[in-house]
Amino acid sequence: MSALPSRQPTSRWPLPPLLQWSALCHLGAVAWPALRPQDWPWALALLGANHALLTATGLWPRSTWLGANVTRLPAASAARREIALTLDDGPDPEVTPAVLDLLDRAGARATFFCIGRQAMAHPQLLREIVVRGHSVQNHSLRHDHRFSLSGPGAFRREVEAGQQALQGLTGVRPTCFRAPAGLRNPFLAPVLHRLGLHLVSWTRRGYDTREADPARVLQRLSRGLAAGDILLLHDGHAARTASGRPVVLEVLPALLARCQADGLRLVTLPEALQEGP
Repeated sequence: MSALPSRQPTSRWPLPPLLQWSALCHLGAVAWPALRPQDWPWALALLGANHALLTATGLWPRSTWLGANVTRLPAASAARREIALTLDDGPDPEVTPAVLDLLDRAGARATFFCIGRQAMAHPQLLREIVVRGHSVQNHSLRHDHRFSLSGPGAFRREVEAGQQALQGLTGVRPTCFRAPAGLRNPFLAPVLHRLGLHLVSWTRRGYDTREADPARVLQRLSRGLAAGDILLLHDGHAARTASGRPVVLEVLPALLARCQADGLRLVTLPEALQEGP
């Protein structure tokens, strides 16, 4: 993957091949019964199959079939032995400060995909993330579990409101967006394009919102760990160990030590995605 240039919001959104094919399917499903009325069940089946494929693709967070999706860092960043640690669903007044302290001790930088309303509830904590050298990016305004069922207007309102909230609190406009749970539909990509945002998913995730065993979370993140990876953990909605400690706080020290031992440097997404050597 090459370095990502700054997106021009006014440029035309490139329609992905899957959506081009879907448009042809819809045209064919209309024209087919017009020419052969007895074949209308086959035309209906074609439409059903097409919509099933679109739905399945939207449920695949790392898919690029609905539009551009950053699943790994650019080749230039990987050549510099960089990886990106991303933390979702914060800021959390209990967990986020402890995460920041662990990152400070390791000299590591991370990207926090923050929920707009969480940020507005804890503005000082959001500013602390930026002051300590980390990046704040857009994870929607509300993190609504029905996000992937939205239409273009609802997507635009939700994403833009998140943009305004985060920029207003930090003074820095986000350039990346991560959908709640990574789920979306074909209407999201053109909205992000118009807002100048890159959709970012991940290379590997720890499932630390539902897995209470830190060893399993660490294994998922570190198995095959390599330069260019984008890792996903959560400082919000974190699962708890049997002792009640957030799993992310148990995992991070060992993960950061593994990165250091492997000669991997943790950087923010904007730093990794910038153009140039």
